[in-house]
Amino acid sequence: MSSCTGQGKSAKTWESTPDGREGFSTLFLRRDFGVYLIDQPRRGCAGRSTVDETIKATADDQFWFENFRMGIWPKLYDGSQFPQSAEALDQFFRQITPNTGAYDEELIAADVAALMEKIGGGILVTHSQGGGPGWHAAIKSNKVRAIVAYEPGSGFVFPEGETPAPLPTISPFGALGATSIAPADFAKLTRIPIVIYYGDYIPDRPSNNWAMDSWRVRLRMARLFAACINRHGGDATVVHLPEQGIRGNFHFLFTEKNNVQLADLLSAWLKEKKLD
Repeated sequence: MSSCTGQGKSAKTWESTPDGREGFSTLFLRRDFGVYLIDQPRRGCAGRSTVDETIKATADDQFWFENFRMGIWPKLYDGSQFPQSAEALDQFFRQITPNTGAYDEELIAADVAALMEKIGGGILVTHSQGGGPGWHAAIKSNKVRAIVAYEPGSGFVFPEGETPAPLPTISPFGALGATSIAPADFAKLTRIPIVIYYGDYIPDRPSNNWAMDSWRVRLRMARLFAACINRHGGDATVVHLPEQGIRGNFHFLFTEKNNVQLADLLSAWLKEKKLD
């Protein structure tokens, strides 16, 4: 099992929770999985970059707090699964780290695919911005045996001729588009099981809360993506946790108070797909 996280975070986010409990890496090691933690090139322990990047020394905690659907700064949403302490919130923000070079989806995908070839294959677990490179890594390497995507926010791919129009939103990121790829490449994603998880505080209709509205269209695009995979004979499932009675999770759902429950949910899916 190899885990690749999203924008602004390093592999640390898989190691432990902000309040010091075991993270997914340890939880799944105890369940007899080999676990490899991936830092995207130009970030974290892979931060030695060969290209330039300008890093602004500007405080942006409030922006990430709201974008990640933690709450309305500085108050967490009611029923939040985030650990209720100032120390945990401080540790969460300390885990945010900048890119030391420009984000490059193709580079990340190539490196993840190379890792899969080197270790002999496995289950690729992605988060947020890591979702896009994850699809491309599975296209590049048949050693990716399954993809588990936590809240992919962009980088969705569709076969040429079936790519949906951009989904409008009031988010400052603008309308959410998707990428057209060759049908033969898309077909490679239909050969492996895919599961996509989203947390709470995502409405099913347009919202005046920009972050909620932003994630509304991302969940919508994920469902369009999964439907397209299945239409072409694949096996993709989107799980919106509140529909399963699991409430209170924000964007980093695998780091919250109920992360063992979410690990159990993933374990059950892996067992169902005979990947355990």
